[in-house]
Amino acid sequence: MARFPLPALPSRLLDLEVADVPRRGAPTAVLVPAAPEPVEIAGIRHPGKTGEVREAAGPVRWVVGIGDGAPKDWRAAGAALVRAIEEDPVRTAQVELGGEVRGEDVAEFATGALLGGYRFKVSAEGAKPGLQTLRLLTPYERAIPEYEELLGRVRGLAEAATLARDLANTPSNIKNPAWLADTAERVAGGQPGLQATIRDERWLADQGFGGVLAVGGGSVSPPRLIELTYRPRGSSRHLLLVGKGITFDTGGLSIKPAAGMHLMRTDMAGGAAVIAATRAIAAARLPVRVTALVPAAENHVSGSSYRPGDVVRHYGGITTEVSNTDAEGRMVLADALVYGIRRFRPDAVVDVATLTGAMKVALGTRTGGLFATDDDLAQRLLAAGERVGEAWWRMPLLEAHADAVRGELADVRQAPGGPGAVTAALFLREFVDGMPWAHLDIAGPARAESTYADVVPGATGFAARTLVELAASYA
Repeated sequence: MARFPLPALPSRLLDLEVADVPRRGAPTAVLVPAAPEPVEIAGIRHPGKTGEVREAAGPVRWVVGIGDGAPKDWRAAGAALVRAIEEDPVRTAQVELGGEVRGEDVAEFATGALLGGYRFKVSAEGAKPGLQTLRLLTPYERAIPEYEELLGRVRGLAEAATLARDLANTPSNIKNPAWLADTAERVAGGQPGLQATIRDERWLADQGFGGVLAVGGGSVSPPRLIELTYRPRGSSRHLLLVGKGITFDTGGLSIKPAAGMHLMRTDMAGGAAVIAATRAIAAARLPVRVTALVPAAENHVSGSSYRPGDVVRHYGGITTEVSNTDAEGRMVLADALVYGIRRFRPDAVVDVATLTGAMKVALGTRTGGLFATDDDLAQRLLAAGERVGEAWWRMPLLEAHADAVRGELADVRQAPGGPGAVTAALFLREFVDGMPWAHLDIAGPARAESTYADVVPGATGFAARTLVELAASYA
């Protein structure tokens, strides 16, 4: 890969400035709300439709619609503007905010601008020069400190989403479990108070991580357990975050169809969100203790692959009867959940995974599924997602299907059929020992095939911002 270097990781974000004085010579964008009749600005008639950018000639170069001014409208406008500017060889641009713009509007617009222009491409040409600085112009000098403080928080959230995207987008001929572990250790190293410990296959075997070893047994790239710990002084709450880290998923012996398998480089998007969120929590110095675990493995096909019908003993002793080797995510999460709960004794547990196609069918590609045993934790996650622009829908842990995951040949059955996302969550519940726990199934929104709002095709970084905001809710 020397001839085709990876993009810088983490990706560099756009610089945002706040000022009350325009920069001479810098092209300007003007924002227009939706109106019954198009508004004429700089010779351009614009209806104010959300995210619609029309180009003008002169000092005002772009006219951007902000629709009804809802948070999603501001995010979409920021993203659309940055993408439009990328079409021009412009290094610095500025946006007139107007006197009626609120701080929360600025934050949403900035979120869209920071994430909407994201690009990840492995190319011999390297990154092309583009927009580097976006200057936000307010008519009120007194508003500058407030806006700058808001932008600092927004930038931290955008950095988390961007790092999660970078990790998930990295191609799997580079991103094996060892690479993911080494990269997590590297990006954690620059944050005071954040420590990374990497467990190799020998440690996993000694400790009895049967699920991780079974899933990773078919690959020449051995599995890893990534362990990040953040212990700030004075913390009164302790969160355990667990993320699925399958660096490539063929489905194993229950092999996937060829169509779509190339997308399985993003099957560790849950682990990416957990790594990125933990780094952002430490960077923000939130007074909440966080332990993050990412069981990383490659689910491959070989003579040493685990088989349907196998019985696997997890960390802690629970045994699982394997039904489908493509239901590998729950196998590695089970080990990590038991280990994390017994070893660290947290106050609450959240796992994140691209776990089931059933969840994608149920909620589509823009909403994550949330299962929880604790109402307070569920509400915190829903509220956190709403604040950062990530949509979640609480799903039921249907007790009518609880017996389905109980095994005959082993303690539990891995994939008993029925409502797939529900039974997967019920399977994981067997490993949380009554702890307040939430399971986030992001199989739908973790990847995107098209551009919308602040999302571009590829990995989306979904869930990273929600996890950071969840930790902030405890602070």
